[in-house]
Amino acid sequence: MQASQNEKRKRVGIAVLGTVGKSIAKALDEGIPGIELVAVAARNVDVAKEWAASLHSRPVVASFEDMARMCDIVIECAPAHLLPEIATPALTLGKQVVVLSCGALLDNEILIDIAREHGGQILVPTGALLGLDAVTAAAEGRITAVNMVTRKPVKGLLGAPYLEAQGIVIDAIEEKTRVFAGTAREAAKGFPANLNVVVALSLAGIGPDRTKLEIWADPTITRNMHTITVESDAAMLSMSIENIPTDNPKTGRITAQSVLALLRKMTSPMRVGT
Repeated sequence: MQASQNEKRKRVGIAVLGTVGKSIAKALDEGIPGIELVAVAARNVDVAKEWAASLHSRPVVASFEDMARMCDIVIECAPAHLLPEIATPALTLGKQVVVLSCGALLDNEILIDIAREHGGQILVPTGALLGLDAVTAAAEGRITAVNMVTRKPVKGLLGAPYLEAQGIVIDAIEEKTRVFAGTAREAAKGFPANLNVVVALSLAGIGPDRTKLEIWADPTITRNMHTITVESDAAMLSMSIENIPTDNPKTGRITAQSVLALLRKMTSPMRVGT
């Protein structure tokens, strides 16, 4: 009986061990039914080996290629430019890849083709948003408009390529300031470390060129705040969320928890939500 249960366990790899990756790894090490952490990847291999040795599961520190061979599921939680290197080997072998840097998918649509050709699958978790189940359901009918307004603490936006390119300085602002208005596609290019949430929303709904976004830098808040409105022939949706940041101000705590919830659904005898 025990052998049969082990055969059903899904082997998971995490690339890479940043704030989110370590959070996911620690949770998996504590145990999720049917899930086994077997590999991690990191830019500093020696430091990663020392950190991984502190876990009960003792995952191997592997290259992206070796991780693809070892694992059933690869979790990407890395800088956006690494997505093709992480995802391509796994998708080519027909594996599942959980993508947090989903903004990078817009410039790497070939990954979808690779998944289709080889029987792999790209999974985009809800992440720091809410209501994607409702948006995907509405998309089965006709959605006419999707709008999102994001307010972030100043330190969560510092260094964004769009701000630097436009010469927008927000370090010393004293009141909330709109720093961007445009489409999800434009936001993904201008704020690659900040706005994967709006790309996930656009992929669930009417696409990155029709999903509209405003970004406000707000020195009076400490949380990442998103308000979404969706107009469709099935429902009018209005949703708001306030995310508590991790040690990395660009990322909310609920991002890692969203991945864990997705993994639990994969092996659970009952699944709630679309």
